[in-house]
Amino acid sequence: MLVLILSVVVLLVIGGCVCVFRAARGDAPRWARGLAKATLLGSDLARSASRNSRSQQSGGDE
Repeated sequence: MLVLILSVVVLLVIGGCVCVFRAARGDAPRWARGLAKATLLGSDLARSASRNSRSQQSGGDE
């Protein structure tokens, strides 16, 4: 069951990357451009969450 869930997540990530690539080239349909924006937003949120968790860990040691 866990392998199935991870496989779906990996496929979604790969699909999002393909949409971002096509949108950057300029030949993507409207739905792919929307999915590319959602993918980039998700990556920004994950990056900011990662930064926040690292800053809280280092700030707690001092």
